[in-house]
Amino acid sequence: MRYDAIVLGLGGMGSAVAAHAAQRGMRVLGLERFGPAHAHGSSHGRTRIIRQAYFESPDYVPLLRRAYALWDALAARTGTVLRAQTGGLFVGRPETPVVAGTLASALRWQLAHEVYDAGELRRRYPMVTPRDDEIGVYEAIAGAVFPEAGVQAHLDVAADAGAELRFGAPAAGWDAGEGGVHVTLADGARVEAERLAICAGPWFSRLAPELELPLKVERNVQFFFAPLDRDALSPERMPIYGLQRDGGRLLYGFPDFGEGVKAAFHGSGVEADPDALDRSVSENEIAEVRDALAEFVPAAAGAFLRAAPCMYTNTPDEHFVIGLHPQVPQVAIAGGFSGHGYKFTPVVGEIVAALLAGDDPGFPLALFSPTRFTNPSVPADSA
Repeated sequence: MRYDAIVLGLGGMGSAVAAHAAQRGMRVLGLERFGPAHAHGSSHGRTRIIRQAYFESPDYVPLLRRAYALWDALAARTGTVLRAQTGGLFVGRPETPVVAGTLASALRWQLAHEVYDAGELRRRYPMVTPRDDEIGVYEAIAGAVFPEAGVQAHLDVAADAGAELRFGAPAAGWDAGEGGVHVTLADGARVEAERLAICAGPWFSRLAPELELPLKVERNVQFFFAPLDRDALSPERMPIYGLQRDGGRLLYGFPDFGEGVKAAFHGSGVEADPDALDRSVSENEIAEVRDALAEFVPAAAGAFLRAAPCMYTNTPDEHFVIGLHPQVPQVAIAGGFSGHGYKFTPVVGEIVAALLAGDDPGFPLALFSPTRFTNPSVPADSA
C-alpha cells in the first residue's frame, strides 16, 4: 500500500501529526520504535506545565493560544482530562529571565496577570517562602497538561480517522525521489508514501543526519516527593510554579495530583545517548531538588517517592526546529523541542499536517527554520 504520509515517531509530536493528518483525509502510516505512550523518550512523567505568558519569547504566544483551544477540543472529543488549570506562579528577582520574560509576554499580548511582592506572595500562598527581594508573576490560565493521556488521545483520534499505527517498528532510514519517499524498517521491510514527517525526538539526528543540525540530547530527571501537607499542596490551592535564583537553573514544580508533588530543574547539561540513557538516580540528585524545595515550598520536601528520567533534545538557541526539509521538500521535520515543547503538541501537529498537505501552516515559522544555524543571515522575522 502506498500512503499519503508516513510519520516517524509517535510520541508527543508524532502522535499529534498523525491525528491531524488523518483528520485531513490523508492515508497515514505512523511508525514507533516503542509502544504507545511510552516512557523511553521525552513525553512522559504525568505532568507538563502549560502557560501563555511565555518567558522564552513573546513570539510563542499565538501558538499557545491555539494550543489551548486544540487541547480542549481534543479533551472534548476523546472524553479525556488533558489539562488542569491551577494558575501559575513565576518567582525571582525582577531582572531574572523567568520573571522579566513572563512579564514581557504578558504585556506585549495584554495577557491577564498579576504581580505580587514578597509580602503579598506569602499572604496569598503561605506554602511558599520567597525572599524579600523577589516578586511573583501570577497567571490564572496556567496549569498542567498530562502527557501520557495526551499522546494516547492523539493516537486514538489518528486511529479513528483511519491511520495505520505500527508499534515496535523502528525505522532504519529513508530516501526520497520523484516517486515519493521510501522508509526502510529495521527488519528490512520498505514502505512508501508521497510525504514523510520526521518526529523522532531524541533520535531525530539519526534519521536526518544530512541536516547537520547542532542538536544535543540531554538527560533530565523529574522527581516525586510525598507532600508534608497534602491539603496545602492540592491543585485547588497550589499553583504550578517556576523559581529562578542567583543565576541558577529554573526550579519548577506542580501540586499533588495524587502521585505526590513533582519537581525538577529545567536543564542539566548532561549529554545522553538516547539508546543508553542512565535511568538510575543518585542520592545527590534527589537531595539537590529536595533542598531547593525546602527553601521555597517546604511542605513539598517530604520523602522521595520515585524519579522519571527523560530527555531534552536541545538546539543552541532553545527554539524548535519545524519546517520543510531544505533539500527534500516532501519531508517535514519537527524536532529540537529543548525541554519546553510538549505543551505545543496539538498545534505542532496541526502545522506539520498542513505542511504535509502542501497548505499554509497558519503561523510564521522563521523562528523555527531548519536552516537558521547554517544561514544565520536570514532574519528571524522573515516568516
